[in-house]
Amino acid sequence: MPFSQSLRSNLTQLSRSRWQRRELIVGLLFISPAILGFFAFTVYPILQSFYYSFTDYNILQAPYWVGFENYERLLHDRVFTVALGNTVYMVIVGLPLHLAVDFAIALLLSTRIRGLSVFRTIFYLPSITPIVATAVLWAWLLNSQYGLINVILIRLGLPTIGFLTDPAWTKPSVILMGLWYGGNTILIYLAALQEVPTELLEAAELDGCGSLEKLFNVTIPMVSPVIFFTLVLNLIGYFQIFTEGWVLTATREGSAGGPLNSLLFYTMYLYQNAFQFFKMGFASAQAWILFVIILLATLFVFRTSGWVYYRSEG
Repeated sequence: MPFSQSLRSNLTQLSRSRWQRRELIVGLLFISPAILGFFAFTVYPILQSFYYSFTDYNILQAPYWVGFENYERLLHDRVFTVALGNTVYMVIVGLPLHLAVDFAIALLLSTRIRGLSVFRTIFYLPSITPIVATAVLWAWLLNSQYGLINVILIRLGLPTIGFLTDPAWTKPSVILMGLWYGGNTILIYLAALQEVPTELLEAAELDGCGSLEKLFNVTIPMVSPVIFFTLVLNLIGYFQIFTEGWVLTATREGSAGGPLNSLLFYTMYLYQNAFQFFKMGFASAQAWILFVIILLATLFVFRTSGWVYYRSEG
């Protein structure tokens, strides 16, 4: 290669590298607010809470290092055990019921009937209602004395139910309330059902498959990745359930949890320790235990995801 051509090639590469470097610097400057915000408001608080979990810290005084004492106290805390048990109950009972009902509603909304858009709107509207407003509404519906549901039961000559006063009924009542605003999950399922190939359903029908056989052998396998996606998201959400239990049971004195702490969920007890009792170190230890529990539960779901069918495009 002649010297002039080599020199021209080197100059071109040098100018290109300078242009790329300048473009990189400009790009970093544009995204620097997001990067700084991420480290300042996400990474730093996470690391700080991890440090606080090994200290005795009440906000008013400097943190005092106590090692694993907070974690040991949690293992012997009866209220912590109750709160964890209530949350696990919601995950094991409420989550599968929530997903099953939402999927069934999505199946009904995917049929061809008159006024389908109206029904879809009706089922989606509750999901855009603020959770606090929803909880207040259901607190009135489920009230043991003058709630609408118990008024109807009295009119029918049936005994009333202590939805929010009987520990046996409190968590089922919250699960019932949760089924009411599953519009977002229904919408996701509805979109997935529209993508199920009609030729597969027609082929199954020609083979003599009934409705249930087509559902379990064609429809559910084809939308299983979406079911898996909603399972993971709602699993994380159910472990962090807070608003419903707090609004339904909070008193003017600041206590919450309902009869026998039957609606005292994990995050509610964490909130009480952190912002009512000012046990920030103790609450930070709770937060990290919750993180580990959610992480292990999510890993378990991923390890048992052999039932998910991923369609190949080839």
